[in-house]
Amino acid sequence: MRIISRKRLIEFWQIHPDAEQPLRAWFAEAKKVNWKTPAEIKARYRNASILPNNRVVFNIKGNDYRLVVSIDYRSGKIYIRFIGVHDEYDRIDATNI
Repeated sequence: MRIISRKRLIEFWQIHPDAEQPLRAWFAEAKKVNWKTPAEIKARYRNASILPNNRVVFNIKGNDYRLVVSIDYRSGKIYIRFIGVHDEYDRIDATNI
């Protein structure tokens, strides 16, 4: 999959260094896969939340952080929509961000 934009992940882990390794691992894996359905994501990431509008929420670093992505399954693109701590996540609408 093509991930847009890695820069947001880097900017986040510069502020939260403990998130760097888990985000690098997620990025490396997501880059290699070719998810065609939400079920394929759930098969690998049982704790991922599948939301409307092709949004998926991944728990990062043992659920310390939340990563919200939008996936265009046809084109194979993952758009980083949000990365943050739980308090920040609670203030957004993950289905529309």
